[in-house]
Amino acid sequence: MPQSSLPVVGHERSAPWQRELAAAVRDLDELCSLLGLAASDLPAAAAGFPPLVPRGFVARMQPGNPRDPLLLQVLPTPAEDRVVDGFTADPLHEREALAAPGLVHKYRGRALLLVAPGCAVNCRYCFRREFPYAESGASRAGIDAALAAVAADESIHEVILSGGDPLLLDDERLGALVLRIESIRHVRRLRIHSRLPIVLPSRVTEELAGMLRRTRLACVVVVHANHPAELDEAVAAASARLSDTRAILLNQAVLLAGVNDSADVLAALSERLVDLGIVPYYLHLLDRVQGTAHFEVGEAEGLRLMDDLRRRLPGYAVPRLARELPGEPAKLWIG
Repeated sequence: MPQSSLPVVGHERSAPWQRELAAAVRDLDELCSLLGLAASDLPAAAAGFPPLVPRGFVARMQPGNPRDPLLLQVLPTPAEDRVVDGFTADPLHEREALAAPGLVHKYRGRALLLVAPGCAVNCRYCFRREFPYAESGASRAGIDAALAAVAADESIHEVILSGGDPLLLDDERLGALVLRIESIRHVRRLRIHSRLPIVLPSRVTEELAGMLRRTRLACVVVVHANHPAELDEAVAAASARLSDTRAILLNQAVLLAGVNDSADVLAALSERLVDLGIVPYYLHLLDRVQGTAHFEVGEAEGLRLMDDLRRRLPGYAVPRLARELPGEPAKLWIG
């Protein structure tokens, strides 16, 4: 996903999370050096989608292991350059679902605002890695148009903040956006989809927590962790701050070959999430964006893994296996 053209610093003095983001690893040679890996240990990088990894996330990787599951999520490889039938730039046809600049309206009663075109990490499997943010309204003008469209449609009672990652907005700008959403009387719920509480947990500031406590909107925060090794003590502390706001905390994971395609890993992920007060919500089959075919795990294998999880875990700890299909009124529950 392209880095945001919107500034993440809203004040002359940046916040700690912004300084961490500014210092993120953007060079493959540096990433190898930090992990004690030689360039010969890794395949040549794919072009056009550079690495971007916060150093705190790198610190959770196992040094000397070129197959570390966290590393594989952010490591550019030549496999991304392969052309594979069925893998396209816009697998979910989101451009067709743009109801206004910056507003994706696919499902009844809820609409998704693209509030930032960048993220704090470039996940290699990202379904929006090819999304044309510059022409699709992830900008201040796009947000204005999107909010006007929401205000004009009384069927919308839930607004979802997405991107990119909406928590790239600093607390001041995010707070101002939430106040604007609050002013739309028929909107009752606010949902925030973010990877930052996982890869950059310092982003969960007291100011952010206070904003979620104060809003009249019922809040749902959906985080994104794929492997239990992502959930260190800093993430636990950030999760506790979010839990204290009374927001509902959910996790969406993606089933990824070589990363979490094992019942042992998925069970450990669910157990750790529940211990942190986060409900395992969805386990997504891969969205077939071009450059990601090497991550795909088949539906039959996904169902086998789900059967194993149901035997190991209490029901509340078992995520739903799901696939998103363009044009459908909801996600398809597979298992």
